[in-house]
Amino acid sequence: MPLDFLKRKSGAGTDVVVQQQPPVSPLLPEEVTAQEHQLKLYYAGKSSEGVRMKAGPRALDELPGMLHGLAKSEIEVVEPLAMEFSQATPVITRPSEAMQWLNAHHVHSPVTRHALMVLEHIDAIDLAFDTFVCALLDGEVDTSGYPEYNAIVGGVASHWDETTGDMIVRAVVGWGGKGVRGDTDRIGAKLLGGLLTNVLASQFAVGLTPIERPVPAAGRGGLVCAHCGFASAHERAFYCPKCGMRMLRG
Repeated sequence: MPLDFLKRKSGAGTDVVVQQQPPVSPLLPEEVTAQEHQLKLYYAGKSSEGVRMKAGPRALDELPGMLHGLAKSEIEVVEPLAMEFSQATPVITRPSEAMQWLNAHHVHSPVTRHALMVLEHIDAIDLAFDTFVCALLDGEVDTSGYPEYNAIVGGVASHWDETTGDMIVRAVVGWGGKGVRGDTDRIGAKLLGGLLTNVLASQFAVGLTPIERPVPAAGRGGLVCAHCGFASAHERAFYCPKCGMRMLRG
């Protein structure tokens, strides 16, 4: 007779020992499969020879008219930056300088801010000295109002010759972003020629001249114009970047 009644029944109070197996480490593949991430930004521009303009109170007022017939958006005038914005740079990796740049240009339209970003990145303009008159010249804008990568922006940039006090004006165009279109360069060259023609047609134009843009001193101490109150961006300015009057020195 089987003695089944003597066997222990499994149930409550029964200790069950589970022996854990050691974890199995995954085998590393010989070659890691990676997703590629890449962003290519392309900025380009063109600037013309300088045109010497007769110095006078109405010389600056002539600049917006040089874009008539070419502008596809509102024409905006960007004046030289005051000394408080002397370090402004549209580079996000330099937070304090980028914040200065945003504070200086937040009042401008998306088209103008895009143009400033492109042209300052390629060193086509320098707002320590230049007065920049800008508009959309070709192409379309997106739903936020910013130009597409193949749209062309620009206008004319001027500064005061520190030797003679005359105003030097040049045509400037730029484009770029996430992509490149093959015929943008050709269209940009055509627009540059049209802008230069308008500059030479001004009643104040004397003729073409080599461009010698001022070079800021290392200290960038600055002087304050006694005529308009503008604080220049560098110590060696002979003429106010804003009104063109001679800077008075103590």
